This record gives sequence, structure tokens and C-alpha cells, in this order.
Amino acid sequence: MTLMLTSVSSVAEAEIVLAGGADVIDCKDASRGALGALPLAEIAAIVAAVAGRRPVSAVVELSHDPEPARRAIEEAAALGVAFVKFALPATPDAEALIEALAPLAQRVRLVAVLFADLGPDLELLPRLARAGFAGALLDTAHKGKGRLLEHFDIGALSSFVERCHALGLEAGLAGSLEAPDVPRLLVTGVEVIGFRGALCAGHDRRSAIDAQAVALIRDLIPGDVIAGDVPRVPSAASRAETKSPRPAANVDWSLVVGRGFLESRERSREIDHIFVRDLVIPVEIGAYDFERGRTQRVRFNVDVDVTRVSVSGDDMRNVFSYDVIMDAIKMILASGHIELVETIAERLAELVLRHERVQGVNVQVEKLDVAPGAVGVRIRRERQAETAKVHHLFPGLPDAAEPKS
Repeated sequence: MTLMLTSVSSVAEAEIVLAGGADVIDCKDASRGALGALPLAEIAAIVAAVAGRRPVSAVVELSHDPEPARRAIEEAAALGVAFVKFALPATPDAEALIEALAPLAQRVRLVAVLFADLGPDLELLPRLARAGFAGALLDTAHKGKGRLLEHFDIGALSSFVERCHALGLEAGLAGSLEAPDVPRLLVTGVEVIGFRGALCAGHDRRSAIDAQAVALIRDLIPGDVIAGDVPRVPSAASRAETKSPRPAANVDWSLVVGRGFLESRERSREIDHIFVRDLVIPVEIGAYDFERGRTQRVRFNVDVDVTRVSVSGDDMRNVFSYDVIMDAIKMILASGHIELVETIAERLAELVLRHERVQGVNVQVEKLDVAPGAVGVRIRRERQAETAKVHHLFPGLPDAAEPKS
């Protein structure tokens, strides 16, 4: 499950994102750059106002001197935040700082932020893991000079997330993200996606948080059950548009799925068909020795059955982007040589089906350089019945109850 992290600079903003269904409240001064820290008094006020309803994180600006760095983190942690974020310096002393913070990482959940636009050293990830850090977040330092996806393509972001997971680190992604980026990033399996500018009036990160912008992002991230046994539901704005009532708190958790309730498979639903046709890409593929070390043309045809949402107007919530399909293909091919077209087809179907609105997918993968025509495989895969389960990311966010026997 992916959580929605929202950066706020005041109690008033925290209340807006709480009402909009944010998962994590992040204390940050957006007027002071990518990772500007709020005064401790303001962080304390936000923690008090949130009152345990959601985890609260805090940004800390670290000195390169380990002792002041430790003090700054301890002061923030003492306010009751769930974890502390800070920028990992892109300097040779980064390793020394990580080592110095290792004892503190046993008591405080630390998240190191690396900047995609500054040539981050991803070889520091194993050192963070050994030091006991909770996670790593990939962000952008220079806002307004390119979104995260302009610095790291979807294959590179997926590799970052996979590497974090292999090391036991939780992964986060942020960096001038916009609404169309959300479904593309969900495919990576990242634990946290962070937002500021996309939540503000005019998408200006220094402006005030806008409730409608929060509602749009919230509704693009599949929900689940969150702390306090309260089912996450569509935002207030979305509920007003769809005129759907808020579900009761006393529910059978075995029926909860995604952001709503498990629909009867027999219930009539509107289905949109999103497709990518005749996409030809050079691929390192083949089981024979002579096929290694070179590429062959592979053609992709993908049709996706998507449940239509009941949101009126020109709204991102209506859209399942074809970029999601193309990104999934790129992620698979980024892994290197693949022996079988069947492997590509199965992986592609699996990735696309991660999106909760996808009900089924047809995938056809063809090699074009083997014979005068084309050879390949066509598969059909459909979503199986699911029950809700929360990824246990932070203390205080318990898993949903197991299905009733």
C-alpha cells in the first residue's frame, strides 16, 4: 500500500489535509527551499493539533558536524513526531554522518533524503540500512526546474524502490509531483509519495493548501484501512460529487477493499477500455546463446479493462493513463535480458493489475525478427477478489483485521 504524505507549514494547513484524508502530516517550511525546517514550537503545535490521528514527520536541517546534527534530530523527535527527515549531504562526509547517527537510529525513525537532480549517490543506501535508518526518500532540490520523473525515469525509480526494499528500507518519492504522475508512481510499489506544490493554490508550493487539490490527489491514491480502525474513504469533495454516503465505522473488514467496499462481481459497472497498440521496442530477448548481447524488435499490444469512476467533468480521477501501461513495459525491460515473451507478458499483466480500477488486461507480445511474420503470445488476466490489508509502515497504523472465518 502507498501512503500520501502532505507537507504543511501550520496547524491550519494540517487541519485541511487531515480533513482531506492525508496519511502522513509532514512539517516543513516550503518558503525555505526543498527541505526547510519549521521552528520547533510550530512542529509541537502541529503534533498537538493532529493528536495522534495520523503520523507526523518533521524536516530537520542538519549541520555537517555530527554533534549538532544529533541534537537537532533529538529535539524534533522529543516533540512526538513519528519520524525525522533530513537531506543527506552530497559530500564525502556523508558516510561519516551516517555512521555518527547510527546509535540515534536505534531510537528515532530516520529518513534520509537524496536529491534526484543533484546526482545522488545510491551506493549510500546499503550504509543507511546498516546504520538502522528507517527509509530513504528521493526528492528534487531545485523546485520548478523539473519534476522527479524528468530526472529519474520510471525504470530508475522502480529500481530505487526495489533496492530500498531489498535492503529493508522503506522507500519514498517526491519532487514537484503532479496529479498525472500519481498512477505512474504507484506501479513502483513505493511506500510513500510526498506532495506540496500539487496541493497548493495555483500549484505554487509557497501558497496555501487548497482543499480541492488535496481531494484530487487523495482520490488518485488507492485507500485502505488506517489508524483507529477508521476506513479511509473518498475525500469530502469527491463524496459530494458522487453523492455517496460515508461508510459506517462498524464494518466487516473482510468486505473492505481499496477505498470502498468489495463490489459484487455480478453488479453492472461501466468499463472503459484503455489500449496501447503496435508499440515496437528493441528488446534484449531470447533463450538461445546467439540471441544474447543484441536486441530484437518486439511489438506490444495491450488492452486494459478499467472501472469508470462517477466524477463529472474534465477530471484526472476519470482517467487511467496509457502512460501507466508504457511505464510498466519500460520497468520490465529495464531489468536486462529476458528469455521468454511469456515472461514479459506475465510481468506486464501483473504490474497493470496492481491498479485497483483495473479489472482485466489482454497482453500480446510478439517477436518480429524470428520469421517473416510474427511469433509471440497473447494472455488474458483478471483481477481476483481481494480483502483489505494495510502495509505496516509506521507504528500506530495497524493492519486491518483478518477476514472473518
